[in-house]
Amino acid sequence: MKSDLSRLLRPRTIAVVGGAFAAMVIRQCRLMNFDGEIWPVHPTKDAIEGVPAFRSIDELPAAPDATFIGVNRHLTLEIVAALAKRGAGGAVCYASGFLEADSEGASLQAELVKVAGEMPILGPNCYGFINYVDGALLWPDQHGGRRLAPDEQGVAIITQSSNIAINLSMQRRGLPIAFMLTAGNQAMVGLSDMALAVLDNPRVTCLGMHIEGFDSLAGMEAVARKARQLNKPVVILKVGKSEQAQQATLSHTASLAGAHAASQAFIERLGFGRVETLPAFLETLKLLHVHGALLGYRLGSMSCSGGEASLVADAAQGKKIHFPVLSAAEKSVLNEALGPMVTVNNPLDYHTYVWGDVAKMTRVYAGMLAVDTDLTLLIMDLPRADRCTAEGWEPAFLAFEAAVAETVAKKVCAVLTVSLPENIPEAIIQRFMEQGIAVIGGIEETLIAAEVAANIGQAWKRPEAMPVMSSVKKADQLAACNHNDPSGELCRRSPGESLNETSAELCIAHTNKPLPKLSKPVSVTLDEATAKAVFKANGIAVPQGQTVHSLNEATAAAEAIGYPIALKALGIAHKTEANAVRLNLQNSQQLSEAFADLQHLSEDLYLEAMVQRPVAELIVGLSRDPLFGLVMTIGAGGILVELLQDNVTLLLPSSREVIDEALGSLKAAALLRGYRGKPVADMAAAVDAIINIQQYALSHADQLQELDINPLMVCEAGAGAYAADALIVINSDS
Repeated sequence: MKSDLSRLLRPRTIAVVGGAFAAMVIRQCRLMNFDGEIWPVHPTKDAIEGVPAFRSIDELPAAPDATFIGVNRHLTLEIVAALAKRGAGGAVCYASGFLEADSEGASLQAELVKVAGEMPILGPNCYGFINYVDGALLWPDQHGGRRLAPDEQGVAIITQSSNIAINLSMQRRGLPIAFMLTAGNQAMVGLSDMALAVLDNPRVTCLGMHIEGFDSLAGMEAVARKARQLNKPVVILKVGKSEQAQQATLSHTASLAGAHAASQAFIERLGFGRVETLPAFLETLKLLHVHGALLGYRLGSMSCSGGEASLVADAAQGKKIHFPVLSAAEKSVLNEALGPMVTVNNPLDYHTYVWGDVAKMTRVYAGMLAVDTDLTLLIMDLPRADRCTAEGWEPAFLAFEAAVAETVAKKVCAVLTVSLPENIPEAIIQRFMEQGIAVIGGIEETLIAAEVAANIGQAWKRPEAMPVMSSVKKADQLAACNHNDPSGELCRRSPGESLNETSAELCIAHTNKPLPKLSKPVSVTLDEATAKAVFKANGIAVPQGQTVHSLNEATAAAEAIGYPIALKALGIAHKTEANAVRLNLQNSQQLSEAFADLQHLSEDLYLEAMVQRPVAELIVGLSRDPLFGLVMTIGAGGILVELLQDNVTLLLPSSREVIDEALGSLKAAALLRGYRGKPVADMAAAVDAIINIQQYALSHADQLQELDINPLMVCEAGAGAYAADALIVINSDS
């Protein structure tokens, strides 16, 4: 970030430059009761919206804190230069036609940054922002938000789409918004800069970001650190899921780990929440605003309908959140309150026997709120106000409020879930929110919000992740951190930071194990024999094997290794598809037949021992992402790897704990744990192998293009894990 954004985002003086758009900014500030000074600037008009105008920036009575610039792209540069010269606090550049337009626009944007100097600018090609805390708007359009009451808190929202920002401001879901910011071209101020600025505001409880791409990996990592320090959760709606997946080149990994998967891995690594839709985005922000991150995934639910109880139970299927079985003591309390006609379960259908009786309903609600869960839902829709009356629902509201008040010492997290969001007015939402009860529209959205909040809570329990090993070249890394150590280390220290125990852990030294010498600067695929030799040298177990060129040599090798064996043609990436592998050869006759089948495919054949009685097959691979560098994929392996798509993407470096958790999240984890009486897998050996693969990749980050082990054969506990197939693609031009 070029400089402090506080003057720009919380201005006391606002200059507006231009005609119609400037007039709209003035109108919107008046509607929000902005009590600072507004200074229109226009070369010919005496007043705009009844406010006396100044002829130029130089004539302003002082350097404005914030300026909305609503003129064309060429005049924008002149205004920015004049503001910077006067020491203004910052500006919103509304005009388009910069980097997003053409080559001339790209040059103009570079010049814009130059003339701005240290003065921060939002945009260009940017709508600006709305500060609902102070009633300050640099916003040339309508919006649907309201100014926050004194001392009221709200959420901050940052989006790269101005139109989506308008749409979000029009929500009628009772979400209090403190700041709405748009990013535009991010010529100077990026998404992470804005996020860091608004998180610091004490009136902001949490942050939502709708983004197309990350402005800075280091910047987003800084946002994650601040969010954790301030206990202000961040939820991300990242677009790009539907983009065409990158085409597979040589490895299975490339077809699994696309740009979207890497971005999602980055979001999870930072401890941010992740949602897929705008409704889930808004409802998750509401839950985080009221309750913050949750401690766990245990939910309690109550409704006066078996249908609603079934809906919420079904919606939880396939999610981490769950409804724990009630203990005998917990059931006893509820049975006493409800009587013998009601079967007590979680989710609870409490029927209508107690409906309208505030005291009895309070006992039921308090009993369920006292259950050992992390979040408790009351599912209840109201009748529409234009055709019906809602007096009969007031006893339920009073009972829920009283029950929450009774259990407030237990730090109960309570939610009123409305199955259809339109079935409750904003006034009721605000009423409950003031008493520490979140109101969420939609059963599915409630469960998504709960899981996201619990994911953030769990992430914050873990140690902060190390900085991502990005795709920046070693020379650029060294220049960025002023670290000119002749040892050739990759250093992720900040500029000028001294080497200490913490930063030393972030300096990843190159191993002294050289890669094969290559004659010209091109990407080269190592054959399986060479790749396995590299693995073995780096602590990754491989089956005993050797390259053979004749049947006699193969027979002798098989006798030395011991049957059963496998025979493969070298130099073929996808051996199964090319019918280039023969497995489980039991004797010399089968070996002879296999040799005859394969020798026409390659001059070099590879013979190795069969891994005996594997418990599970995994894929472990790395592919290169243009933003994140080497990205690791772990998943269910074997011939069905693309079909099953049971995999997890991780960024480098990942800790042993994260890798172990990733393995445990796979559907194939059931096999690793010992499925239906089968042996338990050697998980320690599997994690060790993945750690060693990662270390090799980090040590050769400038050269390695792809790596693929499919399968990694994981044997029963104590028997190890072996790379049964191997692919390495390296670039000698590094």
